[in-house]
Amino acid sequence: LLSVTEGKLRSLAELQQAVLQCTVSNPAVLPASRFLDIGSCCSIVHVVNCEEEFQQQQLDLLWRILDPGAHTALQKHLVCGPVKVTNLSSPIGADQYFQLRKRQMYEASVMKYGELAQDEAWTEVIDTLTVAAIRFEMLSTAHRSQITLDLEDSSISTKGTKSGTFVMYNCARLATLFDTYQRAVERGTYPPLPPVSELNFSCLREEASAEKRHAGTCGEWLLLFNYLLPFPEVLQQAAQLPAPTKGIRITANTETVCKFLIQLSMDFSSYYNRVHVLGEPFPHLFDQMFARLQLLGAVRDVFHSALATLNLPPLSQI
Repeated sequence: LLSVTEGKLRSLAELQQAVLQCTVSNPAVLPASRFLDIGSCCSIVHVVNCEEEFQQQQLDLLWRILDPGAHTALQKHLVCGPVKVTNLSSPIGADQYFQLRKRQMYEASVMKYGELAQDEAWTEVIDTLTVAAIRFEMLSTAHRSQITLDLEDSSISTKGTKSGTFVMYNCARLATLFDTYQRAVERGTYPPLPPVSELNFSCLREEASAEKRHAGTCGEWLLLFNYLLPFPEVLQQAAQLPAPTKGIRITANTETVCKFLIQLSMDFSSYYNRVHVLGEPFPHLFDQMFARLQLLGAVRDVFHSALATLNLPPLSQI
């Protein structure tokens, strides 16, 4: 039995209006639905929680009946699992959740960085770190599975290696490295980075950490083979919705990007802690420094591109 209510009709009117306005260059977006160009048609992806899946299916069916156009045939549903909250005495909304995490992030930053974290310039940094922590907390779990949130103060840390904060910290380390190099170039300490065609990549021979060494993999080449080269495939698996297929359910593997960024951060951090990239300004050391800078520039680009798929801006400093 398909019930037709005023609310459903209002939602359909909004969807139809959005489809009419939707173009390839400027897709329209509604709170619960996103429009993607597939061929010459407009595909509608409904993002809905598991408790409202049946109601969304009714809306889908009603639209197909009232407007049997090409776009209604391309409706897809991305169903999200439930969110369970522990260590909480009363219900909490999205705004309260963000404010709670922001306060925890601020307190953790003050504990690590001291009075610096209380400067007004840190407001944007704290906001970005909070959003990163929340996105990784949510998107590291497959969207079909239940998410369990621990809202205790100890659940937010600036030291953990498996969080959005850790990823943003390592992204900022790369920004600081290249800022330091650029300032040194301006002072005349180092020459500018030569074109790629003039670099000697045989200088990249730094050993991997002990746990990686048994595989015979050099630390610098590990970054290339484990992260730079496979990155397009990671995006293809995680960030691209499948082409129209039978059935209405689709999957977006956001957890793949999160896990990729966390593992990249761990291996990059291990490498960066062992290697002094900007060495003494002696000409015989420049070839190795240039090759490392080119490699880490590519690592930085991967960080930025992967964060962009989660709608996160890279941090330039922490």
